[in-house]
Amino acid sequence: MPESLTDRILEYLKPAEGSVVHLKDIRVALNIEPGSKDDTNLRTQMTTIMVKRRIVSKIGVGKNDGAYKVVSQVKPVPIFGIERKRRPLFDLIFPRDYDTKREIDFARDIVMREGDVISIGGVKSKSKTTLCLNFTGENVDKRPVLMGNEYTVMTEGEDGVVTHEPSPRFLNRLDFMDVKNGGWINWVDDDGKDKIELLPVRDDFAEHIVKDRINIIDWINLEGDRLFDIGKILEGIKTNLGKGIAIVALQKGEGAGSPRGGQFVRDFSDVEILLDGYGEIDGKFILTIKGVKEKTAPIVGKTYAYTVGTEGTRIIDFHEVAKCPTCYGKGWKKAGITSIPCDICRKSGWVSADDDPSGDFS
Repeated sequence: MPESLTDRILEYLKPAEGSVVHLKDIRVALNIEPGSKDDTNLRTQMTTIMVKRRIVSKIGVGKNDGAYKVVSQVKPVPIFGIERKRRPLFDLIFPRDYDTKREIDFARDIVMREGDVISIGGVKSKSKTTLCLNFTGENVDKRPVLMGNEYTVMTEGEDGVVTHEPSPRFLNRLDFMDVKNGGWINWVDDDGKDKIELLPVRDDFAEHIVKDRINIIDWINLEGDRLFDIGKILEGIKTNLGKGIAIVALQKGEGAGSPRGGQFVRDFSDVEILLDGYGEIDGKFILTIKGVKEKTAPIVGKTYAYTVGTEGTRIIDFHEVAKCPTCYGKGWKKAGITSIPCDICRKSGWVSADDDPSGDFS
């Protein structure tokens, strides 16, 4: 018995799920003569029967009439009807205070799961790379993957062949962290091979995510008129992580409450960290917990101060801070009809949370 036109159409559409097809291409594939009875039947099938069965949705109008999106067919996912293994939490080690050797204070209160994304939005030269390299070092035995604008440079050999190598600043920082040079991280295994995987990737990050690993991207550069693209970029990264996680550094404006991309960054971040300068003090920084999807304590909104030492590698004196109760975080206080630098916070706007008499650390 000859195949019906409906069966032939369905056979054509099956491998095209998720993509766009056009009537003229279907005619060619099914050897249908334009203007014939089968041609009329084809259009009827596509515009009514296939649409009603949710096989396709019509998207073509005007000059693009005849275009259809082939609907991806899905099946319900059973939850309790079958035996399912509960996945453990992701064992991510957060950076440590170099002097105390303890993980930074809020680490114990953040719940990390497979597929999570940590976004680090920081002002230029405000320790984004320091945090990324410390995440890398503390988790070096998990073979993290590094990519982004901070880590590789292109070189051209005498033969004209272009290759990539670690950037001088990146390599210098690794040297300072290396146990061979008095540091605390062993970057190589027993065979002398790298424990980290360095990829010369500066764009299309989702395509280069290594599944089931820690992927650290420092940092993603976006055109000024395409900041909203970060949502799709982070979504693609998250989709490809498998059982791994991603730590993504992004640029942020001075004093801004979000990285460039704003709400589009928040949509796909499971942990949001912001980095700013500590007043006018060079080498000292403020870390703010902007958001955490899953936590064991109320840490969102808390702020911490720390100093970075030894070529931007060591996190020192990490502690919670609060806005100065005298100048309310402005760094200046009233003195008659004028303002003078606040002597309580030394014009930084911050005091140690332990020294805040109000007890309000927000």
